[in-house]
Amino acid sequence: MKSLLSGEKVELIARALDRLPEKERLVISLYFYEELNLKEIGEILGVTESRASQIRSRALIRLKNYLKNALR
Repeated sequence: MKSLLSGEKVELIARALDRLPEKERLVISLYFYEELNLKEIGEILGVTESRASQIRSRALIRLKNYLKNALR
């Protein structure tokens, strides 16, 4: 598999994030970019900490699958 340049990696990740449903994209943004914990994210979304965790997990699975398919 060929190695991607940094700019290509960033673009690929940005495209993957854009494909996520809005709520999943928001959770990923709050968790990784704003560095909020799941309890704080749950409060913002009006859901439990457990539900915020489920949304994050689903988003990460979608991202992983998209990136895996994009690199084939």
